Amino acid sequence: MTTKSATYNLPSLSSEGGLSDYLVQIKKFPMLDAEEEYMLAKSWRDRGSLKSAEKLVTSHLRLVAKIAMGYRGYGLPVSELVSEGNVGLMKAVKKFDPEKGFRLATYAMWWIKASIQEYILRSWSLVKIGTTTAQKKLFFNLKKLRNQIAPKSEGDLNKEHVDEIADRLNVSNEEVISMNRRLMGQEKSLNDLVGENGDEWQDWLADNSMDQELKISQNQEFKQRKSLFEESIHILNNREKEILYARRLSDEPTTLDELSKKYKISRERIRQIENKAFEKLQKCMLNAAKSKNLLPAS
Repeated sequence: MTTKSATYNLPSLSSEGGLSDYLVQIKKFPMLDAEEEYMLAKSWRDRGSLKSAEKLVTSHLRLVAKIAMGYRGYGLPVSELVSEGNVGLMKAVKKFDPEKGFRLATYAMWWIKASIQEYILRSWSLVKIGTTTAQKKLFFNLKKLRNQIAPKSEGDLNKEHVDEIADRLNVSNEEVISMNRRLMGQEKSLNDLVGENGDEWQDWLADNSMDQELKISQNQEFKQRKSLFEESIHILNNREKEILYARRLSDEPTTLDELSKKYKISRERIRQIENKAFEKLQKCMLNAAKSKNLLPAS
């Protein structure tokens, strides 16, 4: 494979019409079937065809927009999220190997999400010395947990809900309260109008072909992760497995208190075992993914 860089002729997000015009423009680019995608990827990878690379990018711009909409609740302009996602998409196209046997959309999702999440974290000034993995997990999971635990709540969470979220995500109550207030203050309605016709985000997102493409990619990604998990779980002993399942892999996670009583050890010891088990499993899965060439090349 030759080393190459590419400059793509993409619709502009900074034009007078802004995001609404952009969304209309990218819907005009056709989706690719598996054979066409493979041939274009081979042409780009083997011969450096910029035209082929551009087709790969433009055919997946709707995927980027679809994913970017999922992060609209963090108080940042959707156009900026889309732009960052497009950067991830272009990196994915540059490194995509069609011989690996999966579609570009599946591979690109890793890059698109990573680019958007890194941008959000930078924008919220959370990535700094001392920021922990648990704090980042809180940032991206608080809304989902809040909707599960207290779906009708507005404003501050009550103490019981704060305790439960802090327990599940291994952060302090103060961090949960602070993050919840920031997110609640920044949430943006999905019903913002797009374009002169008064189309809403929901209307624009109602794209069956895009939904199907995203669903296929997500299913493929899920199957890969499930396979890696099943191959790697043997690295844990029985107690580690039981605690990890109880704390992180159950629809209704068991509390530290309950596990402390069951195993007759302290809450802190349960937390340590949980974190150590998770790190061991994660490392084993990562090594397995690398051995199968499932991760984006650095």
